[in-house]
Amino acid sequence: MSNLHDRLAAALARIPYARFLGVRAESMGDELTLILPYSEHLVGNPLLPALHGGVVGALMELTAITQLAITNKSEKFPKTIDIGVEFLRSGRPVETYARARVVKIGRRIANVQAEAWQSRRGEPIAALHGHFLLDEEEG
Repeated sequence: MSNLHDRLAAALARIPYARFLGVRAESMGDELTLILPYSEHLVGNPLLPALHGGVVGALMELTAITQLAITNKSEKFPKTIDIGVEFLRSGRPVETYARARVVKIGRRIANVQAEAWQSRRGEPIAALHGHFLLDEEEG
């Protein structure tokens, strides 16, 4: 079986929007960081310029479902039930990072929190709280 990094890269490659964003993954132990490289097509407000909020939200959702799949040792991605996103500051046109923390895994539903940041992890640009449906055979 391939290592975690290769499995993450293959998993992200199966998600068309992750490919469109150019997201890549880095892992250290069971801690996952997704990295969104800056690209001009990700800008939502060219006057600032600032990253599109949907791009930042998608990065955190991808991070949450990928971290949950790793934590739950599942080859399948969980399905999103609901997410809430708080935008804390504008995303500058630079590389953006995201990490997620699995708060609780129940029999069918998991609760996950994620944060996105740019130059300083202690200064997040956005936060996500979500509920995800686990595969019925797992959990």
